[in-house]
Amino acid sequence: MKFLEYNWQVREDWFEWCNQLTIKELLKDRTGGVGSILYTLFHIIDVEYSWFRGIQGKEDVIVQFADYNTMEKVKTLSSTFRTEIVAFLKANLDEIKGKLISVPWDEDQYTVDEILHHIIVHEIHHVGQLSIWARELDLNPVTANFIGRELKPFHSN
Repeated sequence: MKFLEYNWQVREDWFEWCNQLTIKELLKDRTGGVGSILYTLFHIIDVEYSWFRGIQGKEDVIVQFADYNTMEKVKTLSSTFRTEIVAFLKANLDEIKGKLISVPWDEDQYTVDEILHHIIVHEIHHVGQLSIWARELDLNPVTANFIGRELKPFHSN
């Protein structure tokens, strides 16, 4: 799943990019997207984790943005959740890609493969929004290039 690793690498780049902004800029409500830069990063992490827990048949963990409203807290949340996700991905993922999954927030069923693709596209979509906001701030966004990145397998974080 190189695209998951790609998303995580780009996310880390966005965390680094955010260091040039004040907390006020990170929390400023913006046009389009889901609100602020920091909330967008939180949202990406929350949605990814919820879907992975759904794939595993685990209950969703509800996290509140009010508890993660600083860059350090969002980065820690991302790292904590990613550690659990990577442990799951090391298992026999290929054997369950066709398995149908039901989650409490959606009445339809999806295959694991569909959910994995959704998770990847969801983050890429929101990274596009972050890029627009970066340009509105007269700042260069994080590169979205896939080519040229050294993507490592899950087991070597």
